[in-house]
Amino acid sequence: MDTREFLELVWFDSLGAKSACILLKHGDKKIIVDPGVAIMHPSYPAPREVKIKLREEARNKIVSKLRESSIVIITHYHYDHYLHEENEIPLYLGKRILAKNPNEYINDSQRNRAYHFYEKLYASMGLNLAEILLEPEEKEYPDPLQDLIEALRRDYGDYAKRKQQLLSMGLQWFMERVSKWKSYKRIPEIRGNDTIVEFVDGRTIEYEGVRIKFTKPLFHGVEFSRVGWIISVIIELPKAKVYYSSDVNGPIIEDYALMIIDEDPDILVLDGPPTYLLGYMLNQINLNRAIENLVRIIDESSRLKLIIYDHHLVREPRFRERTMKAWREAEKKGITMLTAAEYLGLKPHVLSYVG
Repeated sequence: MDTREFLELVWFDSLGAKSACILLKHGDKKIIVDPGVAIMHPSYPAPREVKIKLREEARNKIVSKLRESSIVIITHYHYDHYLHEENEIPLYLGKRILAKNPNEYINDSQRNRAYHFYEKLYASMGLNLAEILLEPEEKEYPDPLQDLIEALRRDYGDYAKRKQQLLSMGLQWFMERVSKWKSYKRIPEIRGNDTIVEFVDGRTIEYEGVRIKFTKPLFHGVEFSRVGWIISVIIELPKAKVYYSSDVNGPIIEDYALMIIDEDPDILVLDGPPTYLLGYMLNQINLNRAIENLVRIIDESSRLKLIIYDHHLVREPRFRERTMKAWREAEKKGITMLTAAEYLGLKPHVLSYVG
């Protein structure tokens, strides 16, 4: 299987700017996933002028591929996953936009970003968002822990008491978000003359011989991550099934690993644990969970041939050492696991600054 016939890795962190953008091709149709980019963080081991240059290089390439695409998928509203500047909004016109619902399962920051994005996009279509907002919707939002059976079964040992405290605080935070979702005037979907905006959480779209399946909203990392929610995407092309994880961080949550195993893709585009935040926003327990979950994916998937293991992971030079168990397991099982840079025949950019 020559994956380059239908899969293009447009830009990823291993190329030196924050992004996880792919392009999928089917005949003359092109689907772009998460066309966004952000500059690397201050601790990234490169001079600031290099970071700026790489961010601009990434943006130019993403803009070029976005222009070619007929479908745009946005899995959440972090700037490294969608272009959002005023002069970038016209790039979305004339396309079918399949996006994370901005009205629920969203934190305050991403809600604000989403509102401003759709305000600008709809204005470019001659619409005033403030005038077409829908009334708040009264609905029930179940405790999301009900779906995390495997994660709750895990034995956390001495960390168990602290884990329960974090889950309790997280549930309180979740209920506060629920109150906001019930009070929001809702951003509507739109079908313009040639531009379509659909909110696709948990939906399946059939498109010209391609099946695009979206998961329900998933935590961005650990349970009740304050960073918010994302949706993962499964794209079934005639030649392969591609699972794009978005930002599940490894995945840290065991049940999300089972979702990947159940889908049994040929290709997995997986964001890794953010090892550059180890000891700050990532602890060793959750890093271990992410590694164990990837090992389980490798061991229990029957069709998996290629893993692109990149976004978040390659933001510091010791990323491979810290996740070595997973790399070794992939090699043992005969599964090709690469960073995006390596897939393209390059060395991960972060290693350019290692003595």
